[in-house]
Amino acid sequence: MKRCSAVLVLLTVLIMQGDIAGTDARRSAPEVYWGAYASGAPYGGIDAPWDMRSVTRFEANAHKRMSLLEWGQAWWECSTTCGLRPFRADLMQRVRRRGYIPVLSWDSKHERSGPDDPAFTLRAIISGRYDRFLRRWARGARRWGHPFFLRFDWEMNTNGVPYSEHANGNHPGEFVRMWRHVHQIFDAESVRNVTWVWCPNVDYADAVHPLRSLYPGDAYVDWTCLDGYNWGTNPSHVGGWHSFDETFRATYKLVTQQIAPTKPLMIGETASSEYGGAKAAWITDGLTQQIPRHYPRVRALVWFNKNADGMDWIIESSPAAQAAFAAGIAAPLYATNDFSAIRGSPIRPLDRGRPSAH
Repeated sequence: MKRCSAVLVLLTVLIMQGDIAGTDARRSAPEVYWGAYASGAPYGGIDAPWDMRSVTRFEANAHKRMSLLEWGQAWWECSTTCGLRPFRADLMQRVRRRGYIPVLSWDSKHERSGPDDPAFTLRAIISGRYDRFLRRWARGARRWGHPFFLRFDWEMNTNGVPYSEHANGNHPGEFVRMWRHVHQIFDAESVRNVTWVWCPNVDYADAVHPLRSLYPGDAYVDWTCLDGYNWGTNPSHVGGWHSFDETFRATYKLVTQQIAPTKPLMIGETASSEYGGAKAAWITDGLTQQIPRHYPRVRALVWFNKNADGMDWIIESSPAAQAAFAAGIAAPLYATNDFSAIRGSPIRPLDRGRPSAH
């Protein structure tokens, strides 16, 4: 019975995608950057861009080349030694050579810290404790010189990060002051190749409210962004089954209509569990119905292809899910890897016709 159900889901996916792809094929150019956080774990390696084989395998399973590659870097990390980590031009260049635009999720914390991280309070950053590090990092970005998205201190409205105003002894108003302080250092160092991405999590009951109070202002933000997941009934984190629209709609409307109505929006992380519903149908609905028809401000999309925290986020969690993702992302709406020569910042959304970002 399970095998028959999977076949029916796959047939539905392909039929729906055939209709949508036919509509999008009449458009003159792709309009949405897309990509992934590409974990090496499903393939026996390490995450991209340290190991690009994970990207190769992901793209083989998605049957399409990406236009974005996302990865994370904390301010303080440990590898052979521990310390404040400089700008990694080598990783940026590795991504650019593949035709992707880098999306760096850069957070002001120790890499393994939870919400309590006394060395990285918002007050400490505002006071200038890390200014020397920030100037060096900014100069490294300027020397590299090519455009990239900087998804700085994402999900700041949650309770699990040390830069949340609900955590680490922080106070209301300090997140905006901290963001502006960091941005002003980059301005003082004449950094012109950073596209600043403000990326809260989709709103929820215990989040920092109001979300508007965490927005640094249009002068300090180039793109807005949302992270949102369908946790389903996975026993690792039971969150309830929610459709793509149920996941994003309320916060999307808040951001695009009230907080930052002139800014393009990126979905910085998204994925669905298999538990509690049909993941393949969830993917199909998001890629072929919701984004094209109901989310016009979404101009970039990143799938979180990593089974973090015991969840089953990867597209390879089932043959039906993988097939649904490949079928949905095949639409010309989603841009392929044509950005090894991209120039100009901040990065602009793709237009119909010749991409405006070139």
